[in-house]
Amino acid sequence: MAKINTQYSHPNPACPDVRTMDRDLSHIENGLSRTYSQGEETPSELQQAIAMETRGRAESQRSSLTGQGSARLWRLIMSLRVWATRHLHPQDQRPDTFLEHFRGAELKEVSSQESNAQSNMDGQEPDGERREKDTIVVDPSGNMYYRWLIVIALPIFYNWCLLICRACFDELQSEHLILWLVLDYSADILYGLDVLVRVRTGFLEQGLMVRDAKRLWQHYTKTLHFKLDVLSLLPTDLAYFKLGVNYPELRFNRLLKLTRLFEFFDRTETRTSYPNVFRIGNLVFYILVIIHWNACIYFAISKFIGFGTDSWVYPNISNPEYGRLSRKYIYSLYWSTLTLTTIGETPPPVKDGEYLFVVIDFLVGVLIFATIVGNVGSMITNMNASRAEFQAKIDSVKQYMQYRKVTKDLETRVIRWFDYLWANRKTVDEKEVLRSLPDKLKAEIAINVHLDTLKKVRIFQDCEAGLLVELVLKLRPAVFSPGDYICKKGDIGREMYIIKEGKLAVVADDGVTQFVVLSDGSYFGEISILNIKGSKSGNRRTANIRSIGYSDLFCLSKADLMEALTEYPNAKRALEEKGRQVLIKDNLMDEDLAKAGPDPQDLEEKVEHLGSSLDTLQTRFARLLAEYNATQMRVKQRLSQLESQVKLCGGSPLPDEEPPEPEPKQQ
Repeated sequence: MAKINTQYSHPNPACPDVRTMDRDLSHIENGLSRTYSQGEETPSELQQAIAMETRGRAESQRSSLTGQGSARLWRLIMSLRVWATRHLHPQDQRPDTFLEHFRGAELKEVSSQESNAQSNMDGQEPDGERREKDTIVVDPSGNMYYRWLIVIALPIFYNWCLLICRACFDELQSEHLILWLVLDYSADILYGLDVLVRVRTGFLEQGLMVRDAKRLWQHYTKTLHFKLDVLSLLPTDLAYFKLGVNYPELRFNRLLKLTRLFEFFDRTETRTSYPNVFRIGNLVFYILVIIHWNACIYFAISKFIGFGTDSWVYPNISNPEYGRLSRKYIYSLYWSTLTLTTIGETPPPVKDGEYLFVVIDFLVGVLIFATIVGNVGSMITNMNASRAEFQAKIDSVKQYMQYRKVTKDLETRVIRWFDYLWANRKTVDEKEVLRSLPDKLKAEIAINVHLDTLKKVRIFQDCEAGLLVELVLKLRPAVFSPGDYICKKGDIGREMYIIKEGKLAVVADDGVTQFVVLSDGSYFGEISILNIKGSKSGNRRTANIRSIGYSDLFCLSKADLMEALTEYPNAKRALEEKGRQVLIKDNLMDEDLAKAGPDPQDLEEKVEHLGSSLDTLQTRFARLLAEYNATQMRVKQRLSQLESQVKLCGGSPLPDEEPPEPEPKQQ
């Protein structure tokens, strides 16, 4: 606009006025288009454009031609029309070239998809974008993926348990042939669907989920799971047409899918609330499967050698008692259990192959026995770890009280306090449990647990969210027994308390007369830790508060509050002002003392803080000085070594050369 004012000072302003207003109108139009293209269009910007036009017209000469005014008005109308059209039909956002340098391939694809989807709202989408939009990617950490693991675990469990059994026991295969064929090919269908799920299972790259179908396929084909999946789906059962359908061992390649079952077990162990119980059940499952396979192999060896040929193999099936299918399997399972548990009491082997099989079974049985003892022992230890740790604390406290000859009444109160903690599961040290988590997750858990409690305190109700997060992380739980004094009148207030559960009584000095009862959500002591200037009570407690029963409180110390407020000076002033209003309302504010000079205690605290800061600086300076001296000493040693080497090299005359003549001394 300064340019317009400068041109108005010329003698002939008509033509410059038209050109200048044209430029202004073009600036308005371009500004509106740029503003909208960046996704920041608002009615206020339209008002600004109209105001610019109005100011331009006010500053222009009132003696402009009528045609020129009509042209300017028409140009303004056209610019408003363009703005309205773009507002109703948004266009693609102009990409930020600076941000494009820092975007990965995935972010570029996502942004391009969003822009193309926005530009094709009328339904006319390109085929490539439609295919990209229809791509379904399964998150391996989501619930859908876990539910699919449950589904695919069923056919894997079916194949591992029944294929070996059908291959060894002929009656089981022949009597239920239709059922097995239906179950087999249903399992094959699920295997094929699992391959499709694996192809669409995303993976993380630089912390982002890869959703490109081509990259997902390349990633899947490079893994061992792809090879096992292909082998497990080979149509080996086509040999049924030549050998017959009573050869289920042709489908043993389906057993290669076992890794999927292990993945299901791992996911379930991390998701369940009872991991120790699941581990015990998982161990029992493994043992039963091994015993089942060993029983089937024993029956197959007996069939190969011949039933009843010796005392070790399965008895002759011509005997009706041993010819039933149930007796065959139960007898084999019994023999397998006795052998693998190293109990013995089975018929001794006769042939060399029988001896070898029994030796292998004994070795496997010893391994199973050691695994059972070790795993069950560690599980029981883990299950009782918290109780053992808590009991150790009780024992140490008991020993200390006996050593110091504490009275029986006090000893009973201490033991009851420990019993209350254990019965109500309040023995967990929250800081110790959450220590392994990052600060962000630790803060979110603390907010989820304590933020609602902290918001009940009236002086914190309008504080910044960042300050509340800082204070939430500093809350400490405290449990008081019946009859315990939380604070007494005249005590120095170093903490404030928020009642989470229980009842507290404000009592007289005699400890019996109750003035008021505080319940869940109440709080006290917030004024004393603020150390408000002019308070008649100072930082002293003004009441006796006693626990009626067992009470759970949250404690916030003065040091923690002041440490948090150092980063929020505005919040500190607001809290002090709220505290002053509370004191004035309760007639506990001394106006004369509040208007006096600075509090000596504040000055002392500042001096102490400066002293501690000075000590820290002195320590750092001393460390830097020591490092400087050490570096200087090393440099001097290096220079002396170099000088000695130079002297050695320069002192020995070179062959076939005359020694240099001494230069004349200069006066």
